[in-house]
Amino acid sequence: MNWNMLLFVVFPYVAIVVAIVGTVYRLVRRPFTVSSLSSQLLEGRQLFWGSVPFHWGLVLILLAHFLALILPGLFNVWNRSPIRLYALEITGLALALWALFGLGMLIYRRVSVSKIRAVTTPMDLVVLGLVLLQVITGILIATVYRFGSYWGTDVFVPYVQSLFILQPRPELVAPLPFILQFHASLFFVFLVVFPFSRLVHMITLPLRYLTRPFQLVKWVRRDRPAEPEREPVGVGR
Repeated sequence: MNWNMLLFVVFPYVAIVVAIVGTVYRLVRRPFTVSSLSSQLLEGRQLFWGSVPFHWGLVLILLAHFLALILPGLFNVWNRSPIRLYALEITGLALALWALFGLGMLIYRRVSVSKIRAVTTPMDLVVLGLVLLQVITGILIATVYRFGSYWGTDVFVPYVQSLFILQPRPELVAPLPFILQFHASLFFVFLVVFPFSRLVHMITLPLRYLTRPFQLVKWVRRDRPAEPEREPVGVGR
């Protein structure tokens, strides 16, 4: 077994199994640990300036990756025009830089605010480090190996699809430069870490709130017993 088979065939399937089994175990056996453990009450200003660009930038980038995976033909049609291709590439790079700014703010908040530092776990730092590497390598790919939305549909999309149909084709990614392989491998590393981090709350949706009956909340207060009336005390002469 060579390095490519281990990295792009064995490890992806191991990562997927660990992510699924670990997540199900945590949801079933340790449901009360599935929480984002919000720290907004400890500090809110830096959280806002970090969380908003980080989440929106990352979500839009992930959405573009997902659409390219399920609708590669749509991207091919869009990228036939050089103007549309440049617009898509510039937008993706801008979103990545926006997400990097927010992530940098969140990391600075973690290490500079004593209250946040006190509730930060080693797993939090591992997740932040992985996401930071993912974003930085993505930006480097967008600037050094440009037009990824064009050639990626002929390289990464067929490779990922081959994993899903249980006919892996590691030869598609084997000749790629190291940074491209590293960027792809980081995703599977993230899958391994995912069920053991607080990010597992991302897959929990409060769907039960849509069907449950309305709840009536009442304030229960025990009234103090009334004191007996006292006769007025006369003033003696």
